[in-house]
Amino acid sequence: MSTGEELHEQAEHASHGEPFNKRVAATMAMIAAALALVSVLGHMATTEELLLQQKSSDQWAYYQAKSIRRYESEVARDILQSLAKADAAASYTKKATQYREDQNGIQKEAQKLQTESEFSGRKARRYHFGELLLEIAIVLSSLAILTHREAMFWFAVVCGAGGVAVAASVLVVA
Repeated sequence: MSTGEELHEQAEHASHGEPFNKRVAATMAMIAAALALVSVLGHMATTEELLLQQKSSDQWAYYQAKSIRRYESEVARDILQSLAKADAAASYTKKATQYREDQNGIQKEAQKLQTESEFSGRKARRYHFGELLLEIAIVLSSLAILTHREAMFWFAVVCGAGGVAVAASVLVVA
């Protein structure tokens, strides 16, 4: 092959590669925008999970405090009953009953917060998995530009679409 023919072939290859590079670059920009959005949503869901987890822990600590107070009231009641001080013992019986009722409400709230935290955690994991697929799509797009392989580009598109689909599945679950 002569030098002129080779230059002509390279020129044709370059002119054909240019639209491909532009198409891949535009796709990469869209994937990067989706990645930014999914990443922020993932961080928000993780923060929400941690906040709810902390609130749940606070409720369980409050539950434990009420449990201790109830136990102390029951001990005081038992001591006063053994000393034949029925009037004073009745007051501690009422307190112990009130603490037990309070505990039931606190326990329900703690369990509700714990369930919400777990739900937020599942959402966060979906967002993070979608984020991972979008990051892989960007890497594959870069490789497609470097290697000029159409198949690599389409694999990147599939990964990007998968990442968006996984992240969007949070809306279906919610």
